[in-house]
Amino acid sequence: MAAPARRAPGTKVELADMFTLPHELNALAQGNPRVLYAMLFAAASETLIGFGANPRWLGGEIAATLVLHTWGQTLSQHLHVHALVAGGALSNAGDWIRARRGFLFPVKALSVVFRGKFLATLGEALTCARFTLLGGTAALGEPRAQRTLLANLRKHPWVVYAKRPFAGPEQVLEYLGRYTHRTAISNERLVAFDANSVRFRYKDYAHAERRKTMALDAEEFLRRFTLHVLPRGFNRIRHYGLLANRNKRALLASARAALGADAPASTAAPTESVIAFWQRIAHLDIQRCPQCHLGTLRVVAVLAPQPHPPP
Repeated sequence: MAAPARRAPGTKVELADMFTLPHELNALAQGNPRVLYAMLFAAASETLIGFGANPRWLGGEIAATLVLHTWGQTLSQHLHVHALVAGGALSNAGDWIRARRGFLFPVKALSVVFRGKFLATLGEALTCARFTLLGGTAALGEPRAQRTLLANLRKHPWVVYAKRPFAGPEQVLEYLGRYTHRTAISNERLVAFDANSVRFRYKDYAHAERRKTMALDAEEFLRRFTLHVLPRGFNRIRHYGLLANRNKRALLASARAALGADAPASTAAPTESVIAFWQRIAHLDIQRCPQCHLGTLRVVAVLAPQPHPPP
């Protein structure tokens, strides 16, 4: 039965969602990161937009932001996108449709649709030879190997995790914001290194998030780290629905009118310094000495770039 459309006095971030690819696709992603990541964005966003447009759940256009992550705590490949979705949708009539009792979309159904959309696109890309297939993926140039891969990926449920941010949207945005301008590992997690190995801290989520230390050979550390370097120019933060750049201004104005919300103040804020930005986003004092963590770094000289002599 379709959910009744209701005017909401306000809205909030209602769903913190994560769409994850099976590890069987890691090798294919290593040789074709731009293609695989774009497919991941497309499958996840189309799934969310489709559920939002379905009158059974909302029946309007949602607002969503997706952020790509490629790493786990030990720098292993863990390909997934995080999605922040508003707790409602804008109907064609200009009304705001609120989710029922804080419930947005059924996670099991999201998983099935997401898997179907991604595998349909993957099958087409394999058939049309859109991938570079080398080394361990070279066999996927054969139709039989392609069918086997797709069948194996279809056998098991895919991980789609969703939860309501009980602490409020501000905390969710702050949490995700700490990762939008970072790469796979921060300096604070590095414990020690030498010419042969690197030691770093990580959270073991399989054992109650216990903090542990891992040591890797230098070459293995670098191999894992470079897995998470994005293709040049690839956008890892993307907006959809009401937040898409195409009609964002008009759609957000309609959403504010439906919610009775005021437009944001147009006064220009003072330019934020780099030091203040990192303190606000990552709670990181970039002036603090990275060795003793006590002293304050000071600029003593600015060196102009020097041209390199020809080889």
